[in-house]
Amino acid sequence: MIAWTGRKTVEGVAYAADILFLGFLAFKELFSPARHGRGEASRVIVRQILFTGVDALPVVGALALMLGLIVIIQAGLALPQVGAGEFLANIVVAALVRELGPLLTAFIVVWRSGTAMCTELGNMRVGQEIDAIEAMGISVVRFLVMPRMVGTIVALACLTVYFDLVAIIGGFLVAKVTLTIPFLVYLEDIGRALSVTDVLITVVKSALFGLVIAVICCHHGLSVAGAVTEVPQQNARAMLNTVAACLVLDILVSVAFYVR
Repeated sequence: MIAWTGRKTVEGVAYAADILFLGFLAFKELFSPARHGRGEASRVIVRQILFTGVDALPVVGALALMLGLIVIIQAGLALPQVGAGEFLANIVVAALVRELGPLLTAFIVVWRSGTAMCTELGNMRVGQEIDAIEAMGISVVRFLVMPRMVGTIVALACLTVYFDLVAIIGGFLVAKVTLTIPFLVYLEDIGRALSVTDVLITVVKSALFGLVIAVICCHHGLSVAGAVTEVPQQNARAMLNTVAACLVLDILVSVAFYVR
């Protein structure tokens, strides 16, 4: 038991070091003054933003609308029963903007774009395309990892803001049939409950989630040794590790900024 615990601890530390090192290399390439390949990297970034962000708008919007409807109806009906109806906006901000918005948006990106990144790079490794890129002297991190990291960070931050807007406004409009709160009063309460700090922390969370998703999924895709059967295995590991990392990051950020 002790030996197994020690072995897993060493493996976990080594895995975290590999992820951090890959993230460091990606950021180093992002701010590298080298001009070669910037055009192609920019095109990959744009394609990643379109796939991760724009193409996911319908899914994110539908989920945000349903979740906002559920939270607003439950809070709007339950709070007045205990004489706390004026705290509806605070509950919405705490539940949707601070926590559920960034987390659920990140999970959608993990299951949609993260799997795609991991599978794409894994298949490239199996097809020896990555070996060919390295043989031509092209940096794999610069050409494959860094653009996906930047695109995922930008797309996830924008998706999170979109999620919050749809959940707060769209959810209330749909729930209006069961609530008696005027829409303008609701918006004023949201404006008082929502601070600039909440928005900034939400964006910071989204950026960290995007970084973690891209780096971990790219790491697992590049870790495929050469057999086709390894692609789904690495994909499954990437999904589990990414979700766990996002949850840990969410806890750390929330504790750091909200716990006094």
